[in-house]
Amino acid sequence: MDDKYYMEMALELALKGRGFTSPNPMVGAVIVKDGKLVGSGYHRAVGRPHAEVDAIDDAGDGAKGAALYVNLEPCNHTGRTPPCTHQILQAGIRRIVVAMKDPNTEVKGGGIDFLKKHGIHVTLGVCEEKAKRLNEIFVKYVSTKRPFVILKCAATLDGWIATRSGDSKWVTNEYSRGFVHEIRHAVDAILVGINTVHADDPSLTARLDHGQAKDPIRIILDTHLAIAADAKVLRLKSDSDTILVAGEGVNKEKKTALEKNGARIIESPTENDLIEMDYLMGQLGELGITSLLIEGGGRVIASALNAEIVDKILFFYAPKILGGDDGISICRGEGPDAMSDCISVRDISVQRFGDDVMIEGYIL
Repeated sequence: MDDKYYMEMALELALKGRGFTSPNPMVGAVIVKDGKLVGSGYHRAVGRPHAEVDAIDDAGDGAKGAALYVNLEPCNHTGRTPPCTHQILQAGIRRIVVAMKDPNTEVKGGGIDFLKKHGIHVTLGVCEEKAKRLNEIFVKYVSTKRPFVILKCAATLDGWIATRSGDSKWVTNEYSRGFVHEIRHAVDAILVGINTVHADDPSLTARLDHGQAKDPIRIILDTHLAIAADAKVLRLKSDSDTILVAGEGVNKEKKTALEKNGARIIESPTENDLIEMDYLMGQLGELGITSLLIEGGGRVIASALNAEIVDKILFFYAPKILGGDDGISICRGEGPDAMSDCISVRDISVQRFGDDVMIEGYIL
């Protein structure tokens, strides 16, 4: 029996829940008996059965005496659903293969210990790194109660995100933009600055070619509540909220008018007239926002990097050269004096979307 083969199958199943399971992790499970797959399942959405139960239901009587493969330690506590460990015992599972322990300190190891005490053979650590990467959002949030932050930008080869007039449509091609919409669907919230709203009047929604997309919560950094009353983000028919982040002591009349228009206002400390990003991440974590996609503009990107809140970067480069020095750069503001003080990025991977190139990496 190839544990790695079946665990990778479970990981693929887990991905089917992407965008719908937050604040829960993505989990897939397969059940194997006598070298044959007898059941499979995944966590489809928050409040729905967990992957193990979905797979057990699929296997029926075939689960008795079988092996269960799952990419995250089964829960041993009652939340929105009963403990998976109890249902694993009732199904007659004899062996369980787990990719990683649950990173939640309140439940870590509890499910595995329970199953071992009841005579089930447990193998831990198969495809562990892949499992951690799959649920990197969940891992960070349950460990820190702060959102996992992804920073995205789209630029020309010489590093500009817009021309001097502010025109940015379109830097990258439709394949890159389609992938970004998949990321929007996968995260809890998306963040831009008020200058981006003024320049582009974006909707900040998610649109998928196949299947129904989940819109992220829209967050706009707007220190003085300067947003136009007819901005698209205030007029959308969407299940997700629009949050405006203003400075402390903002004009009460503006605040009341925007709240009547359906926006939610939260106030945050500022420094040099800019929202303090580190403080804001704590606020968003308290709101239950587990993941955040920052899409710009240049000043917001620089502010996020300087505040050291970014976990992951997605830099898209199009085969275009602006050919001048008067556009809008990826980052706006002062940088370091020495190259040795630049922000380091690790675990680099490169992916192509047509002629565009995306560089993905993690901030050290």
